[in-house]
Amino acid sequence: MGIVTIDSPSVEISEETSKNLVHYLAQIHLTEELMGNKKMAILVGGGPAPGINSVIAAATIRATLSGCEVIGIKDGFKWIAQGDITKVVPLTIESVSRIHFRGGSHIGISRENPTKDPKMLENVITSLLRLNVDKFLTIGGDDTAYSAYCVDKKGSGRIRVCHVPKTIDNDLDLPYGISTFGFQTARHLGVEILKNIMVDAKTTSRWYFLVTMGRKAGHLAMGIGKSAGATLTLIPEEFEEKTVRLQKIVDIVVGSIIKRLSYGRQDGVCVLAEGLVELLDNRDLEMLDSVERDAHDNIRIAEINFGQILKAEVQKRLKGFGIKSTIVAKNIGYELRCADPIPFDMEYTRDLGYCGAQFLLDGGSAAMVSIQDYKFVPLYFKKILDPKTKKMKIRMVDVNSEYYQIAKQYMLRFQKEDFADAHELAKLAAITKQSLEDFEAQFGYLVEKPKPAPGKTSTKK
Repeated sequence: MGIVTIDSPSVEISEETSKNLVHYLAQIHLTEELMGNKKMAILVGGGPAPGINSVIAAATIRATLSGCEVIGIKDGFKWIAQGDITKVVPLTIESVSRIHFRGGSHIGISRENPTKDPKMLENVITSLLRLNVDKFLTIGGDDTAYSAYCVDKKGSGRIRVCHVPKTIDNDLDLPYGISTFGFQTARHLGVEILKNIMVDAKTTSRWYFLVTMGRKAGHLAMGIGKSAGATLTLIPEEFEEKTVRLQKIVDIVVGSIIKRLSYGRQDGVCVLAEGLVELLDNRDLEMLDSVERDAHDNIRIAEINFGQILKAEVQKRLKGFGIKSTIVAKNIGYELRCADPIPFDMEYTRDLGYCGAQFLLDGGSAAMVSIQDYKFVPLYFKKILDPKTKKMKIRMVDVNSEYYQIAKQYMLRFQKEDFADAHELAKLAAITKQSLEDFEAQFGYLVEKPKPAPGKTSTKK
């Protein structure tokens, strides 16, 4: 026999009835829990960027004040893509109220790609539904944005999705002049590093090659190089060719060194966007075929020491002219990604987090958050999808803009005027111990507009 207390009187019932009643009450509790308010889940994908925690905090506070429970999905899509719903953490106002000051991610991060396998994407949907989630806020770059788009499409309205644009590369398809969060902090700290290196370069009469992050676009390299006044900044966008020979990049850098020497300076700093690696002809970098790739099939550029490769080739080229130059190659990127956000990014990301949460609470879905003219403007996934790649559009540096042309004018590199002015040409040729004709034959092609391929005509005027 069992004793079950109902209110205060004790009623004697059978053991079997007791078990059934306990099971029934447990089912009622589970049903009440499942039928309660739906949750908002927050997930961070891709690489770190300053301001992630500000988004998490602001979104959590906004949702919680509206009576919505918030959970953090740990380590990006890594676990829920496997159907594991145990790696979650409750997010409360108390737990997030001061995390906006710090870099990194309060709930972890990963590059797991749920779109590469239909089963993984299905696992994401079922995992979120099992967690009682109907509002899903993702934070990340173009790859995570595409994953968010696929989750929204696969969810068929069962889960509302909103994406917050995060990347120090600044290459998501926002309107020009509006940065992705993390970019401003990364640029700020990159300039601080570059300032110190420029002093060291001048003090020790050496050159530095600084390789910055920026897989597809050169915004970060350009932002750092232009702000600090680097001697030369090279980005993928300036090359019209689909593939570029390493020799051309070497010659551009060597030209900068030669021109600097003509002004009596042995020092300089060249800023290079890492995305230049992906432009290189495979004949120059055969290891590209075997290098490790991430879950989104991107080359792990960190596996290729581009700065050292370029350094060796530049020194070899200079040696042929009898010029000895001390060069130091350095990568900057990991130092910038988990830094504490500067006030700009701190404020900006709190706005983004608030607007993203409010958008979902108001029933919105399938959009990326943007703040334009101090107003929230949703950028719907379908409108920012590249019709050719079927992925998210990438915003490149506009090399025809005044922003870029001004930067280029301040760089020390060969210009058409150097070859048109006999006096300047003689100075440059003398440094390389070449005749005017030989010097122009070797470097003149750098200032000539490339000819269109056979059968093709240029559309640019």
